[in-house]
Parts: sequence; structure tokens; C-alpha cells
Amino acid sequence: MNANVEKAGGNQVLDIVKLTLAAALLIAGVAAYYLLEGWNGWARLGMFAVGAIAAMAVAAFTAVGRSTREYLAESQFELRKVVWPTRDQTLRTTLVVIVVVIILSLLLGLIDVVLKWAIIDHLLKFGS
Repeated sequence: MNANVEKAGGNQVLDIVKLTLAAALLIAGVAAYYLLEGWNGWARLGMFAVGAIAAMAVAAFTAVGRSTREYLAESQFELRKVVWPTRDQTLRTTLVVIVVVIILSLLLGLIDVVLKWAIIDHLLKFGS
């Protein structure tokens, strides 16, 4: 959790206008991709990319965009604290998981065979 206090205020109307403009830019990029069928595929993809990047750039300057940038920065900071396992630890853990899966599958298979033997081969033939 973030210890920062949320900042009250801000121009919500301007943020709505910016988000609407961002949505319009994204829609324009998608429309350009589909309407310019005669163009090269890479050029069409470029037009879509320009629209998407422009939409993200405009949306980045809204309150939602600022909070998203702050969240990503804090997530990156937290990822630096992670202690990743060594290759040897990863291999040992993987080996343990494989051995446990094999043992449990053999155990469940044995239970299945015993129950089949008990129910199908003996109990159902008991009444005949």
C-alpha cells in the first residue's frame, strides 16, 4: 500500500476532455487501420500505432494516467527488492515437484485400481 495521501481537487472536467480525446485518437487509429485497406500492411499498422501512442500520451496527463505512472514506478521499486532464486535452487525445487507429482499420480492410480477391483469386479457381481 502507498502511504501517500490522495491529493484532493484537480480539474475533473479537463481530465474528462483529455480522456475523451484519447478515446477519439484510439478510435481514429483503429478506423485508419480498417479504412486504408489499399495501403501496405506495415503502413496500416503504423497508422494504428500512431493513434494508440497518441491516445496513451494524452491519457498520461490525466489523473488516471498520473496514478498509473506512480503505480508502475512503485511496482518497479518493489521488484528491485525481490530475491530471485539461484539456478541450483530452481533446479532442486523443480526436481522435488516432479518427484511429488510422480508419487501422487502412482498413489492415485493405485487407489483407482483398488476401487475398480472392489466395486466392479466384486460388489457388482455379488448380487448375480
